[in-house]
Amino acid sequence: MSPQENKAHALRMVDAWNRGDPDAVIAYWAPDAVHYDEDGGRMPADQIADIMRGTLDSFPDLRLEAKSIVAEGDRVMLRITATATHRGDFMGVPATGAPVSWHYLEELLFDDQGRVTAHWDVMNFGPLYRVLGQIPDGL
Repeated sequence: MSPQENKAHALRMVDAWNRGDPDAVIAYWAPDAVHYDEDGGRMPADQIADIMRGTLDSFPDLRLEAKSIVAEGDRVMLRITATATHRGDFMGVPATGAPVSWHYLEELLFDDQGRVTAHWDVMNFGPLYRVLGQIPDGL
């Protein structure tokens, strides 16, 4: 797949998030795709789908806005702002009804069929935690 085609797939995944459809997001992932968290831990795609569902339980009106997207070769990087209303428990914080936002960067590695084989992200939950009154140590 070309970098432009991979960018289009990445933006379709953003659209699927905005429709509240994590299964449509994961449909772009290869069965053996791996997510690498900020600490280098590995997580299979099915666990990522569960996290997506949990996120949507907490923030059912979640909207992602791709502020920038860059593709080179088989990699796509996005800078995203997420906005939502806190409607369900999130990391032990009960629903507040507050509008929230956070920012993140993600990198997607695509195979030659346009499927995600690896995913990395770095989340800045600082703005979210400030609104929820839960600033973690060191932030």
